[in-house]
This record gives sequence, structure tokens and C-alpha cells, in this order.
Amino acid sequence: MITRRDIIRNTAIAAAAGASTAASGQHVHQAVADEKPARGPYTPKAFNTQEWQTLRRLCDLIVPADETSKGALDGGAPEYIDLLSANNPDLAIVYTGGLAWLDNASRHRFGAAFIAAKPDQQTALLDLIAYKKNDSPELGPGIRFFELARKMMVDAYYTSAAGIQALGYMGNVAVSKFEIPREAIDYALKRSGL
Repeated sequence: MITRRDIIRNTAIAAAAGASTAASGQHVHQAVADEKPARGPYTPKAFNTQEWQTLRRLCDLIVPADETSKGALDGGAPEYIDLLSANNPDLAIVYTGGLAWLDNASRHRFGAAFIAAKPDQQTALLDLIAYKKNDSPELGPGIRFFELARKMMVDAYYTSAAGIQALGYMGNVAVSKFEIPREAIDYALKRSGL
């Protein structure tokens, strides 16, 4: 029998490898909801207070809320990452190391930890590590961390209720007749060589 813990652990492994699915992501969101207290804020399981605040700010900067949709914080991305990290020590090491790298780089450049830096300083640092073309011995670890974090935060958001709503997905709907568009048939036949 597969337990919820197995699903979360396997999702953490898949997410770290870049192969998570919408279904497994939704299981993680459900597990977070089940573990969240009825009242009060979520209590992180894998991160200390500084790391948790930094992770939340990073999520907010990567997938911010706007006038048409909610962002990563409303989608539960930090909680999603925390629960996966709590169930996968290797993933936890990647995140704690990456968040520490952000703090150290921010202190070096701006004299303050990432969470305490000014918003324009935070985005300036992220702009440096968002592009592989900036790879260097100094920025390389940050670039690799940011690449993983960005993918996981986007996965977490778009497998949440808020992210699914932002996509405009209405769920499965009944149709009286299913028709395959002629363009799709022509394309498939052309590619098949028939």
C-alpha cells in the first residue's frame, strides 16, 4: 500500500529531478492542507525562521500576485516546498544551502541579508542569477539554485487551486460529441508517414 508519505517523498524526488506532475503536486497541496492548523499560520517543518522568510519572499518575487491572479504565496508554494523538503533530506540541503547563498550574496553586495535588503536590491540579485549567461565561480551556485527553485515554485503554484484558476482551467466537462480538429489529424498523418 502506498502511503501519503510515499507520495510526498516521491514527488520531492521527482520535483528535484524536474519531473513532477500536476497530480502529484495536488497530493502535496492536499497534504499541506491536512497538516495546516485550523487557525493560525503554517508552521514550517524543514526551515528555520530566517530561511522560511527568505523562501516566502523568493516565492513572491518569482510568481507575484497581480491584478488578474493570485501569486505563489496564495497558491501555497512555500508550504509545498517546505513539506517536500521535510520529507527529502537531499532537497532540504539544496534549499537551505541555496537560501544561505542568497543571504551571503546579499550581505556581500548590499550589507544586509536577502530578506532585509531593499526590494530593488533583491530583484537586482535575482536578475544576476536568473540567467545562465552570467555563470561564474561567484554566481554559479546561485544560478543553479535559482533554476531549481523557480521550477519548483512555478510547479507548486500551477498545481494549486489559485494557479489552476489563473490558467482558466474549468475541469472536465461533458460533451455530446468529441471531435478531433482536422488540423490535428492532418498533422498526425503527415508526421506518421501514412
